[in-house]
Amino acid sequence: MRPSLTKRAMALIKIAVIVYLAYTALFFLMQRRLLFPGAYMRLASDGAVDSVGGLEKLWFPTSGGRVEAWYLPVPSGNGTAPHPAVIFTHGNAELIDEWPATMSALSRMGIGVLLMEYPGYGRSEGTPTQARIMEAMIAGYDWLGSRSDIDTGRIVAMGRSLGAGPAVALAAERSVRALILQSAFSSVGAMAWGAYRLPPFLVLDPFDNRRGLASFSGPVLIVHGRRDEVIPHRHGVELSEAAENAELISLDCQHNDCPPSWDDFWVDVGEFLQRTGVLSEPGGGGEP
Repeated sequence: MRPSLTKRAMALIKIAVIVYLAYTALFFLMQRRLLFPGAYMRLASDGAVDSVGGLEKLWFPTSGGRVEAWYLPVPSGNGTAPHPAVIFTHGNAELIDEWPATMSALSRMGIGVLLMEYPGYGRSEGTPTQARIMEAMIAGYDWLGSRSDIDTGRIVAMGRSLGAGPAVALAAERSVRALILQSAFSSVGAMAWGAYRLPPFLVLDPFDNRRGLASFSGPVLIVHGRRDEVIPHRHGVELSEAAENAELISLDCQHNDCPPSWDDFWVDVGEFLQRTGVLSEPGGGGEP
């Protein structure tokens, strides 16, 4: 190459490196705003509280302030105490306000449901980080364990999208009978590299689900959309291969419309919970 062309090529390489470094620096500074957009959502009304009878509003203390949770009790006559329980964590652009009606399908099966909010979301105080989310998760789990009507040997962690991270991480901190993961990612680092070509070591809140499942010996149900445009289906496949005892259900849906039928989803969940011994009989004491 002629000297002038070499200099020009080197100059272009330097510009490309500078642009990429600026791009990664911006990501590093903005990553929590991107990972936890729900912390900046406008809060909806409390109308959801009235949609489920007996709903209990709870507050758990963390180092960053109080975090809210809602408990959906088992309706009278639906199963015999002590009951199993599910601790549920939602997606990154959602709030617990959106979930009581949908998750009440579990309470009708005879399962208590604890809907955990994230720090900084909704009415909760603090800012969302992996460490503070896990503080709240552990507090929620321990609260369930303190109830005389809950069977601590039948507590299930269930997470949707971002919520899969806290659900899997909880299994490393407390005894969890089973895991249910919807549209889950293998790790935040893998998402950062796969979607944006950003180095995983820059991720502050890695939520490494693949590593977590590799050390979890209990049963895992993974539900993922084949056409998921946000978290590609291969993440669900990788998680099912990493887990010792996993079932993968692949559905014809994308990310935000998964599952396409909640009625069918609850049938699959009920059968999984029956096979794993969480439910003592099909459907618990009621219908999903």
